[in-house]
Amino acid sequence: DPQSGLNLVANLTQNLPSCNVLVVSNSQEGTLILQAMRNGAKEFLHSPLKLDDFLAALDRIHNSLILKSGDGEIRASQIITICGSSGGIGCTALAVNMACILAQNERNSVALMDLDFALGDADVWLDIIPDYTIQDVADNITRLDYSLLKRSLTQHDCGVYLLPRPVETETTSPITAEDLSRVIALLKATFTHLIIDVSKAYTALDIAAMEASDNILLATQLDLPSLRNVVRLTQFFDQDEKYADKLKIVVNRLGLENKQISINKALETIGKEVFWQIPNEYSTMVESRNNGVPLILESPKSKLTRSIKDLSHAVDGTKTTDADLKEETVTKKKSLFSFLSKP
Repeated sequence: DPQSGLNLVANLTQNLPSCNVLVVSNSQEGTLILQAMRNGAKEFLHSPLKLDDFLAALDRIHNSLILKSGDGEIRASQIITICGSSGGIGCTALAVNMACILAQNERNSVALMDLDFALGDADVWLDIIPDYTIQDVADNITRLDYSLLKRSLTQHDCGVYLLPRPVETETTSPITAEDLSRVIALLKATFTHLIIDVSKAYTALDIAAMEASDNILLATQLDLPSLRNVVRLTQFFDQDEKYADKLKIVVNRLGLENKQISINKALETIGKEVFWQIPNEYSTMVESRNNGVPLILESPKSKLTRSIKDLSHAVDGTKTTDADLKEETVTKKKSLFSFLSKP
């Protein structure tokens, strides 16, 4: 009943102005399409609905939205990929803790995806035993079932939704790059932030994740093998213009030992600007990992946590969370009237 459908579209857009209406119809009559758009429909899609058309429509709507936070800053959905210049560089620690920090902002909804199918351990860092994995989502991606998507994700107490790697270790990738792109598109349409922890193999799946990302954080340490790999990787990324503004170099575990290469020497070696430097607090990070508790809950006042928090806000384009603002206000008041408490 086209007329009833058109009336419903008009009522929805009038009574729920923040709701974006998509119309699906097996009719392609120009007058019907025009009337639906005049009544407020954002998209007119052909039935039977194709997944790629649906995701493309969601992406167009998403890009057209201007989501403003309480302090007036313009915010939109972001995909952040964490990659490393070698194994054991701290990429998973960075991905997990950035996701948990961003989730502290009540205006954010954050998902974390583990793409290291062989040795991924994001679930261990969060002390989560998931019922579903990325394989389950990929197998059912054509069903367009958002409830299935949410059931496939496991939520941590801090608010982060985890999509872990498959349980079985296989010699071949359990999903294709096309499947992964669809999963990422669906997550992007559902969450304000998607953090992706890729493998160190730089497979087709890892590259697909990077291509879909708004920011790529390349983590490294100040040792020669890691810095040499940074040079190789940046040369690879420099070959494609789409990575030009995405790639950001992050130095992890600064001050790990006295024999580390100096930051100035590192800059000469890699020939790139370092976006962020994270101090070494190995014992703090190990305790957080072994307890399965993110830094924001385990050691909220440590220098390491503060550095990763500031990095998260810098990448996100926001200054602080509501909790940070409250904490800073309390700190300022204490410092202003501290003389009253002195004997």
